[in-house]
Amino acid sequence: MRHFLRHPSDMPVELVPRRQAFLPRQRLNNISLGGVACNSSKGFRRGTAVELRIPLLGEQARYPGVVAWCRKQADDYLVGVAFIDEDTLFRARMVEQVCQIEHYRHQRELELGEAVSVEAVAREWIALHAAEFSSASLA
Repeated sequence: MRHFLRHPSDMPVELVPRRQAFLPRQRLNNISLGGVACNSSKGFRRGTAVELRIPLLGEQARYPGVVAWCRKQADDYLVGVAFIDEDTLFRARMVEQVCQIEHYRHQRELELGEAVSVEAVAREWIALHAAEFSSASLA
């Protein structure tokens, strides 16, 4: 199984089945691009075509993908969504970076007890995590 970027749980996502209900197993085995792992209240069958939506980021934050794997957890499911074209992968990775920085900003504000500028925290996050982030979903 490839390494999938873990989406921050404090930025909820929606996984919505798409019309193309299922990707044939032989095509699923050929997926070489990375993806995102996120929590879902619903389990999905491997190969199910889905749209990953991030409501907090608006209507444009929608990314078609396919369920690469799904694991039952204590209270929900952890779902690996693979992106099957480079454009979608690039757009989703950029949005994931925004989500990771926003999650980090929230953590820093809790630690410091005061508001932190997005620009400052973005520079800090990039210095700490950009290298590992850039290769994580392509591994």
